Amino acid sequence: MPGQKADRPENPRARKLADRIKEIVAQLLDTRIKDPRLGFVTVTDVRVTGDLQNASVFYTVLGTDEERTGTAAALESAKGVIRSEVGKQTGVRLTPTIEFFLDSMPENAAHLDAALLEARRRDAELAALREGKGFAGESDPYRKPHEDDEDAES
Repeated sequence: MPGQKADRPENPRARKLADRIKEIVAQLLDTRIKDPRLGFVTVTDVRVTGDLQNASVFYTVLGTDEERTGTAAALESAKGVIRSEVGKQTGVRLTPTIEFFLDSMPENAAHLDAALLEARRRDAELAALREGKGFAGESDPYRKPHEDDEDAES
C-alpha cells in the first residue's frame, strides 16, 4: 500500500532513486519552499515503486496538530514545484508522481516509550513489595531425581 511503510525488497534502481528524491525534497523544503504554513518538517523516508512511476514521501512535523495540518497543505500546494525539480535533478525519463504521507513513527515510538516506562514502574513496585519476603513453602518445591533414590533406600 502506498500509505504504509514496510520492509520489502526493492530493486536497487528504485532504492537509489528514492534516496536521491529524499535529498532533493529535503533541500527544497530547506531552501526554496517558503510557504508560511510549512512547519519544522523532516523527510524521514521515500519509497519508489518498482516501475519508478510513484514516489511516497514520508515526513514528520515537530509541533501541534495545527502545524501538521498546515504543513500537509503547504506540501500539497508545493507538490508541482517539487516534482518538477525532482525531474530536473534526477534526469529520469518519466518523473514519478509524488505523494506526501505524515509518518506516524514518532507517535508510535512515543507510545511505546510510555508503555515501557509504565512497565518499569510496575516492575519496581513489585520488587519493592517483594523486598524482605520469603517463599510460602520451600524455595524449590520440586523433587529431584537423587532425592527419589534416597527415599527408596530408607
